[in-house]
Amino acid sequence: MGTQKKGASRGSEDPVELARVPLQAILLADSFTTKFRPITLERPKVLLPLVNVPMINYTLAWLESAGIEEVFVFCCAHSKQVIDYLESSEWFAQPNFTVTTIESHNSVSAGDALRLIYERNVINGDFVLISGDTVSNMSLTQVLQEHKERRKKDSNAVMTVVIKRSKPSQITHQSRLGTDELFMAIDPNTKQLLYYEDKADHAKGSIYLDKLLLADNPSITLHNDKQDCHIDICSPEVLSLFTDNFDYQHLRRHFLKGLLVDDIMGYKIFTHEIHSSYAARIDNFRSYDTISKDIIQRWTYPLVPDVKFFGNSSIKLERQGMYRASEIGQSRSAQIGPFTVIGSGTKIGNTTKISNSVIGEGCSIGSNVSIEGSYIWDNVTIEDGCKLRHAIVCDGVIVKSGAVLEPGVVLSFKVVVGQQFIVPSYSKVSLLQQPTKQDSDEELEYADNSGGIAEISSITHTVGKLNGEITNQPFETQCWPTSELGTGGAGYVWSICEGGHDEEWRHSVAPIPADKLSEAIHAADDDLELTQDGRSLPPSGELKPDSNDSEYDDDGESRDDSIYFEKEVEATFLRAVHENITVDHVILEVNSLRLSYNKVAADCAGGLFYSLMKLALETPHDSASELVQATTNVLAKWKKLLKYYLAEIDEEIEVILKLEEICESTKEFAPVFDKILYQLYDLEVIQEEAILRWDDEKKDADESDKVFVKQAEKFIQWLREASEEEEEEEEENDEE
Repeated sequence: MGTQKKGASRGSEDPVELARVPLQAILLADSFTTKFRPITLERPKVLLPLVNVPMINYTLAWLESAGIEEVFVFCCAHSKQVIDYLESSEWFAQPNFTVTTIESHNSVSAGDALRLIYERNVINGDFVLISGDTVSNMSLTQVLQEHKERRKKDSNAVMTVVIKRSKPSQITHQSRLGTDELFMAIDPNTKQLLYYEDKADHAKGSIYLDKLLLADNPSITLHNDKQDCHIDICSPEVLSLFTDNFDYQHLRRHFLKGLLVDDIMGYKIFTHEIHSSYAARIDNFRSYDTISKDIIQRWTYPLVPDVKFFGNSSIKLERQGMYRASEIGQSRSAQIGPFTVIGSGTKIGNTTKISNSVIGEGCSIGSNVSIEGSYIWDNVTIEDGCKLRHAIVCDGVIVKSGAVLEPGVVLSFKVVVGQQFIVPSYSKVSLLQQPTKQDSDEELEYADNSGGIAEISSITHTVGKLNGEITNQPFETQCWPTSELGTGGAGYVWSICEGGHDEEWRHSVAPIPADKLSEAIHAADDDLELTQDGRSLPPSGELKPDSNDSEYDDDGESRDDSIYFEKEVEATFLRAVHENITVDHVILEVNSLRLSYNKVAADCAGGLFYSLMKLALETPHDSASELVQATTNVLAKWKKLLKYYLAEIDEEIEVILKLEEICESTKEFAPVFDKILYQLYDLEVIQEEAILRWDDEKKDADESDKVFVKQAEKFIQWLREASEEEEEEEEENDEE
């Protein structure tokens, strides 16, 4: 361990004294969970590659950029790997940024870790508490200032939790990060956290707020649309509180909720909401996928592939979010699609197609291979004719010719998949057999210390060597059974883990299957019928004594909702475009958003039409006529999707109004409004009646609101004349 610095006495409240203390952080390099098994039996989670860079680098790069001067990295599972990595990295040679490791072999929870750090007496003032699987680009200045100001007025304000808006799906009750729906009660004036409960911890649909809580707080806002970023600003007392209460193991489930219900000590927790910044924790395989995509799409800037930070080689950003290292061997006939990263030293064969994927360094990918939405780590061999969709493939894996990885597959280190073998959806495969006894959620992933892992069912127990690391992990040393992974295959297919099939699809890198979404929608409809008695709480709104429903109708909130809804619809549509998702699946996803945001079909039609027009605008074109052609092509391709939400004339009128709105804000579209309106009619997306009713509704409008009606005057006139002719013909036929 590095040198320990002594500073102000623990809990010193003197602001002058505190000002001299370097800004400190505790980084937990252990998640104390088993969600990334079987991979984490062999390598610690913080060293797993995230867009080809070990996760911990993102956390350390952010802490340094945010002004932290001293970081204590707590290492437990695979501690030797973490310490060796850090000592050989550039982090140990930074001026004004000290990284010190603290090692423990018998801590089984975050609570144990913080108790040990308290005993070391190294934390001298307020500190940032974070785990090494967190990605952020937020500034700490404001939240630190708020925390310190509160502390001056109230010494019981011991913790500030960073949160961000992230509306969960009303269908699956999970956020885009795959985490469970979270309920928080916050005082809107002071931002004090009063209640914290995630869906996994409570009975379905039940929220119990203490009457005293409502009586003591004149104004409470209840939210289910916030994401916990797992970035905490803590006062030194937090460490002593863990030492005083050995029941505090889990940071949220025990400590945070424990303080919220403890009336005797009177400690308070506050929230700080970020809006434009990024912060998210990799909690499961779904959040691994989501955060990887966010990095590639540059939401995490400057922590992006082409901006060099530690461990990143020279890589360049090309069109459509494609990143390629300079030293790769790519066949001319290979197609690299959008939002894809290719690491250095990788070779790609003829007619191979790769899209929405991350490929590591030194990989060998054969000819006629298809890779979509997958994460291929370093030194992987994929032979000719293989198909991979939404899979994670660890270092050194060999996938033999013609093999198929179905969505959700995870192949751990050095696994071999036999020729033509199809690995079923959600399979987890490892050279290690599955432990016969499941660990609890807070136990450890030990491979370099056999004391922390459950026994392995195996005929031969011996010392093995995996990835260069000697392990005391007992595993099978006889020939791997080929029946598990086909001819020439090596590895064990784990049976479904605890949580069963339900957890597999919820927490996978694969998109949620259409059948699961459909089941969830039916279940949500049933739930809705049960709660129509008017006693259900609003999903997010202010609760006041004797309040009535009208107080929830906040224009600002609904306007925000519309913006968020449109963004989510657009993201869903773009995913469908880039990942070749079927129209029926997109409809299911949009329907779940519609329920979640309490929107109607017209809102869905408007959001989708905006997304279609944006896609057309981004299609390369050199003239107005080419733009109209690009728009026509997009509309023709996605007509079925848009038509699904156009059952009524009013919904068709919504599309025309949306077209007006787009033309007002986008100069390129303005001159061709009438031509696009004609194409919508010609493709039978909108009917003549909708156009004529829109024209009638504009009769008494201001001149400024009639710009596009006048532009389409000739076309409307032609429709009216054609309509009149039809009526005359019908009358003549009736007379006959």
